[in-house]
Amino acid sequence: MTTLGLARTSKSSTADTDAAVRLYGPDAFEGMRHAGRLAAEALDMLQDYVKPGVTTERLDALSYEFAMDHKAYPAPLYYRGFPKSICTSINHVVCHGIPGPKPLREGDILNIDVTLILDGWYGDTSRMYAVGAIPRKAERLIDVTYEALQRGISIVRPGATTGDIGRVIEAYARAERCSVVEDFCGHGLGAVFHDRPNILHYRVNTKGEDQGPGVTMQPGMIFTIEPMINLGKAFVKILPDGWTAVTRDRELSAQFEHTVGVTKDGCEVFTYSPKGLDKPTFSAK
Repeated sequence: MTTLGLARTSKSSTADTDAAVRLYGPDAFEGMRHAGRLAAEALDMLQDYVKPGVTTERLDALSYEFAMDHKAYPAPLYYRGFPKSICTSINHVVCHGIPGPKPLREGDILNIDVTLILDGWYGDTSRMYAVGAIPRKAERLIDVTYEALQRGISIVRPGATTGDIGRVIEAYARAERCSVVEDFCGHGLGAVFHDRPNILHYRVNTKGEDQGPGVTMQPGMIFTIEPMINLGKAFVKILPDGWTAVTRDRELSAQFEHTVGVTKDGCEVFTYSPKGLDKPTFSAK
């Protein structure tokens, strides 16, 4: 889950330094495996419920029950005043959509963002769902966003920089004629919900400003990568509820998120789906 407090991070404003980033040991990685897997299992559980006529409020209730049944707690609930257990972002909603009574409709695309606290560790992940048969342009956007995340993950290893993640995501998305949202970023994670480093999903912003190399990755770092990719322009606005971010041009937006840890020779992804449901399949039209 991104936060409004992590918006518009730049090299001139960030407090990130190599020394400021928390490094975790083997016990923490073990805790993150359990928390990350449980968050992924929650998203797996919701798969069969994402269909026309179901409300996002119902999905939220199912997620809360799942957390309670597994002795976990949904981190977004009451976090900085957020009123629900998950974020549900539909169509042109970029992130932080608040579950409500409006039913899903055939052709919608939906991002569900889950963060569960298990034994003091935070598992944070999100993925896209197709509500029935969706338009081809929506399928393409989901494909591009998923691939952008995978390219970002492929960069994670000791000696690489967080700026390298943004560089590869930005280059791929722009080559596919899509834009990268700049207002929100990934973040450090582990024993706290949001920590350093900030993970930008671009290197050069829409103003042409290079954001710099960022932080050098070291074994023990844990963070999320969660690119938000738009079919239209990158610009977003926040609705009066203070949370829901939408595209200004009302074009579709998509997001995928995984939590990763830097290992001595690469990275570990803590939030892969146990059922292989990380990326949606599309219904025949």
